[in-house]
Amino acid sequence: MRLRALLETDALGLRLLGGEDELDRGVRGVMTTDLRDPSRYLSGGELVLTGLAWRHSPEDSEPFVRILANAQVAGLAAGEAELGDIPEDLVQACLRHRLPLFAVNESVAFATITEYVVRQVSGERAGDLAAVVDRHRRLMTSGPAGGGPDAVLDLLGSDLDLRAWVLSPTGRQIANAGDALPPEVSARLAGEHLAATRTGRRAPHRVAVDGVTYSLFPIRNTGRGAGPASRDVRETILSDWLLAVEADAGDWPAARLDLLQGVTQLIAVERDRRDAARTVRRRLAQEVLELVQAGAAPAEIAARLRVAAPVLLPGLGTAPHWQVVVARVDWAAGPAGAAVESGAIAQSLLEEILVDPSAAGPDSADRIAVAHTGDEAIALVPLPAMSLGLVMDPDADAEPGTGEGAAEAGLHADALLESVRTPLSAGLADDGRLTLGVSAAVHSADGLRGALEEARHARRVAAARPGRVCAAGHHELASHVLLLPFVPDDVRRAFTARLLDPLRDYDRRHRAELIPTLEAFLDCDGSWTRCAARLHLHVNTLRYRVGRIEQLTGRDLSRLEDKLDFFLALRMS
Repeated sequence: MRLRALLETDALGLRLLGGEDELDRGVRGVMTTDLRDPSRYLSGGELVLTGLAWRHSPEDSEPFVRILANAQVAGLAAGEAELGDIPEDLVQACLRHRLPLFAVNESVAFATITEYVVRQVSGERAGDLAAVVDRHRRLMTSGPAGGGPDAVLDLLGSDLDLRAWVLSPTGRQIANAGDALPPEVSARLAGEHLAATRTGRRAPHRVAVDGVTYSLFPIRNTGRGAGPASRDVRETILSDWLLAVEADAGDWPAARLDLLQGVTQLIAVERDRRDAARTVRRRLAQEVLELVQAGAAPAEIAARLRVAAPVLLPGLGTAPHWQVVVARVDWAAGPAGAAVESGAIAQSLLEEILVDPSAAGPDSADRIAVAHTGDEAIALVPLPAMSLGLVMDPDADAEPGTGEGAAEAGLHADALLESVRTPLSAGLADDGRLTLGVSAAVHSADGLRGALEEARHARRVAAARPGRVCAAGHHELASHVLLLPFVPDDVRRAFTARLLDPLRDYDRRHRAELIPTLEAFLDCDGSWTRCAARLHLHVNTLRYRVGRIEQLTGRDLSRLEDKLDFFLALRMS
């Protein structure tokens, strides 16, 4: 199709701001972006849609337009919702680079333009495949009764003999037509997709798993509401869905690639719909969080929770138990120190991690309220978790909501990340970390503030551990492991040196093995016979070594305080 056809379509409401002599350019596809540099996602001939969130000053327009011109895009359409009128500096930059520029009225959704272009391009380039695309469009726009993305994938199978799955960035299967992928395969595909995107490889990505080749296509947000969060690729890849097709797209003709690109854009409309449905839950979580952090009266918080409970857990009642989950994503500095909006990333990831895959229906599987403040995402999880099908604490021996046992039921930190650690580690690569903390269950609004602090402390414990994706639960806060990560390094070094350096020096000179003897003695709770047996020593030899330890350090290992000091020194060394 030609750019002129877009201008002549009244339903799109486009206004031409420059480039009248270039309106006969052909349009091969459409892309929505607010990235400062979207070049890695451009192949030429696209109509680029932007909400202008990348523009912070007039100087930003020239490099952005130059990148689009060098990529040989067909034209640029800028939304008026963000800034009102299109900035004159952008108009002039497009004139200099002979890039047609359109203004998109705030009443027109980018998704409307996307669907129109997909239909037209598919019709002209794919010939008889246009009927397939049109059926996909009708199914996607007809609401839940049309079957959503599952029906689109079913048509891919019946009309094009392609098996396909829609996956989340964690590998969760959002839609399929027929047999589901094994969980380990879907997690592997998600991880490979995230790793390929992080390295800037052009899609589709081809991956071989167990002798089967899959082609992976990104499914990106088509709405105008992406805003500043789209500035950095690290933010987008951890929230984008992907389409996995059981085929090698390396030798596909351009028409079929265009068709699959169109299908991903249609599925993205469904993604936008589901994201919009989360708005109410996010707002509820934000309101409760603000009340809790402001120290509001429990009665006021309880009133807000009574509003939230029916939305999150229909049929549960007005007084469920609650757990709090806190997540944070930390990044190394990006290019030129670019800031990354970590709170929104953590919110998106936590919503994905807490989705209940066993619930019936696409919307009922998403009942968790997640807010974000600063760099943290905070989730309010209603219990009983058995009703949700969520991961339970394996040590729980009572039903949630039944007496004291309810405090031990609910989400278990390690189990939450078990299936998502591999793909998310690939997406975080070498410069990102996800840490997560889980509170105990509380049965009333009075306990929410404590649960929030408990989850935050647990997350800090997780942050002190090695690894890209780490979690800690409330049960770990009743141990010395809570305290040790927060001891300053200089205090650690001074404490361990004062107690252990005399023993290490003596061991180096005499090969006396005082440090191993001390560790074994403490592990055996000070039992002479058990420790001697473990070390294969005579008890008198053990007594001699322990006596030497006491002489070198000035401590008495019959005293509990001195045993505790040695125990902590060994743990911190």
